[in-house]
Amino acid sequence: MELALFISAFLAATILPFSSEVAFVGAISNGMPVDSALIYASSGNILAIILNYFLGFLLYEKTNNKLKSSKIGRKSLIYGHKYGVYALLLSWLPIIGDPITLVAGLFRVNFFTFILIAGSARFLRYYFLTFVI
Repeated sequence: MELALFISAFLAATILPFSSEVAFVGAISNGMPVDSALIYASSGNILAIILNYFLGFLLYEKTNNKLKSSKIGRKSLIYGHKYGVYALLLSWLPIIGDPITLVAGLFRVNFFTFILIAGSARFLRYYFLTFVI
């Protein structure tokens, strides 16, 4: 059950349309201790956002050159570099959160800051979910 929760949390933090919250609630409902569920779900989710970050990091040159070639792209780069860290506060949200982690790598957000903000947000999402169930 632990491995299944880890994998579902990992897949949910990629671009795949998958809900780790359902797996998290299911694991706890089936007797997994809350602390174990928090550890496995958070670990899988955080490892996946690290993967997203580095995919964005690798796409930097190609994307950066393309963005610089248009007026809207240049404006996007300015805003991305200026407010990218603040966008990480929304990285826990469904649908938009995972692309934000990829863009954080693209805009070369400091990795330690990225982990601190996005990783904490991912953990806190599961933590607050335990109060709902």
